[in-house]
Amino acid sequence: MSYELSHAAEVLGAADTVAIACHINPDPDALGSMLGLSEFLRSIGKDTVCSFGNEPFELPRWLSELPGAEALVPPSSFPKTPAVFVTCDTASLERLGALVGRASKAGEVIWIDHHRSNDDLGTIPIIDPDASSTSELVVRLIDAMGGEMPDSAAKCLYAGLVTDTGRFQYEAVTPEAIRLGARLREHPFDHAKLAQALYEDNAYAYLKLLGAVLQRLNFVEEVGLVWTSLTQVDLAEANVSASDTDDLIDIIRTAREADVAAVIKQQADGRFKVSARSRGSHDLAKLAATFGGGGHRLAAGYTSKVGLEETVQQLVNALKEAAG
Repeated sequence: MSYELSHAAEVLGAADTVAIACHINPDPDALGSMLGLSEFLRSIGKDTVCSFGNEPFELPRWLSELPGAEALVPPSSFPKTPAVFVTCDTASLERLGALVGRASKAGEVIWIDHHRSNDDLGTIPIIDPDASSTSELVVRLIDAMGGEMPDSAAKCLYAGLVTDTGRFQYEAVTPEAIRLGARLREHPFDHAKLAQALYEDNAYAYLKLLGAVLQRLNFVEEVGLVWTSLTQVDLAEANVSASDTDDLIDIIRTAREADVAAVIKQQADGRFKVSARSRGSHDLAKLAATFGGGGHRLAAGYTSKVGLEETVQQLVNALKEAAG
C-alpha cells in the first residue's frame, strides 16, 4: 500500500487535470471521497472534473451540504480519454455505469476502494478492505501528497467516514477511524447541520411510503431473513424519487428476530436491486458475488435478473446453502 500511495501521489502531483468518478447511485462515502479529493487537488492548483455514471444524472438531496459540487458534470461531459482517471468507492468496473468506457481509455487509473469484493482494477490500485471507508483511503493519499487539507475537503471526507461507519458503530470501525473523525472535525464546519441533512431530512411523502413498505414486511424464519419490496408504481404514486429511499434498509435491519435484512427495489429498467445487511452470521459479500454483486461482509448488494418472487426465492436458497 505504501508504494501504491506514493506512486499515486507522484502521478497526481504531475497532472494538470484529474478526472474523478464514483459508483452509480452514489452514497455519501462515494461522493464525499470523490469531492474531498477534488477539493484538495484544486487547492494545490489542479483542475478536476467529477461525475458518476447515472443516466439520467440526478443529484442526491443532501449534496447541497457538500462543498465542491461545481466540479460535477453529467457523464456526457466527462472526459472520454482522461490522462489521469481516479475512481472512488467503486468495487467493480460495471459500477461505473455510463463511465465504464473511460477507464479502458485512460492513461493512469488510480482505483481507490475498500470493498472486500473489489476486482483489483486500475494501474495503481489503492485498495484496503480493512479501511472503514473510501474517505479514509483518500485521506491517506492526501497525506502522501503532502500539503494542508482545506476545510471543504475535510467536510466532504467527514461525511463519507461518518456514514460508512454507521456513525462509528459498524464492524469496520477501528481506533484509526475514530482518530480520523476527530482530526477531520478539527476543521471548522457545521457537523450538526451536515448530520441533519444526511439523517434527518425526510419528506412527508417518504414517511407515508415507508408506512406502506413496512405493511408488506415479510419474515422467513427458517433462514432468519426479513425483507420488503419497493416498486416503481410505489414511487410514482408517492411522488418520491428512488434516491430518497436509500435509508429504508437501515430501518428494516433493526428487526431483532432476523440476522439478514433485505430491501428489494425495482429499478427504472424493471430489474430488482437487492440491498442486504447482516447482524454477523452471514458473509453477504460472498453471497452477493454469486449474483454478480458485491460489497462488505455485513453489507452488500446485487441486481437480480429475475422477477420479485424468484428474486426472493433465490436469496432464501442462497442463505440456506450458506448455512450448510
